[in-house]
Amino acid sequence: MQLNTIKPADGSKHSKRRVGRGIGSGLGKTAGRGHKGQKSRAGGYHKVGFEGGQMPLQRRLPKRGFRSLTKGDIAQVRLFALNNLPVDVVDLLVLKQAGIVPGSALSAKVFLSGKIEKAVKLNGVLVTKGARAALEAAGGSVEGLD
Repeated sequence: MQLNTIKPADGSKHSKRRVGRGIGSGLGKTAGRGHKGQKSRAGGYHKVGFEGGQMPLQRRLPKRGFRSLTKGDIAQVRLFALNNLPVDVVDLLVLKQAGIVPGSALSAKVFLSGKIEKAVKLNGVLVTKGARAALEAAGGSVEGLD
């Protein structure tokens, strides 16, 4: 194969439709634009959503809700998941390596869910009040972010 012999597949390229080039082309005279009106004029069109002066639909409907772009950045960790970790000092990197939080997470937060049987030292991980109390009751501690 040589670069000068490469051609696009049959039927993948179409010649541009030339409008307004005579009656025999099927798109002569008005060039497929119909008769009169704003849409038939050169440069004559309106903005998206314009309804002729009537209040547009997107402005008639009430604003509702909010979707946070950063919501998925904080991973949720259940307290009992810390029991299976082989180390006693837990940070975000350890949680990622253990597969508890996804690799794309920017931070993690431990929630009170289940029981913890061993003393774990959390470093740079967010913790809820209940999870902190359970951790400290099991002999663990929380440092850094909380």
